[in-house]
Amino acid sequence: MKRYRNRSGKSGVASYEAGDGFIRVRFVNDGTYEYTDAKTGRMHVRNMQQLAAAGLGLSTYISRFVRDRYARKLD
Repeated sequence: MKRYRNRSGKSGVASYEAGDGFIRVRFVNDGTYEYTDAKTGRMHVRNMQQLAAAGLGLSTYISRFVRDRYARKLD
């Protein structure tokens, strides 16, 4: 997983891993979640991938638009 750059300094995201049709997000205090095109929606996964690469806004996006529509919790 890549370390999330956390440009705001306030994010709950620690790291992420992105690939074709998915993103896995490790939160500082809540484990790792996988979001997929099939479960979360292609548009949301792509937006999350872009925010993760930018290091800004990923946690807020998840809490505002995605919430609990993850495919699975990994740990």
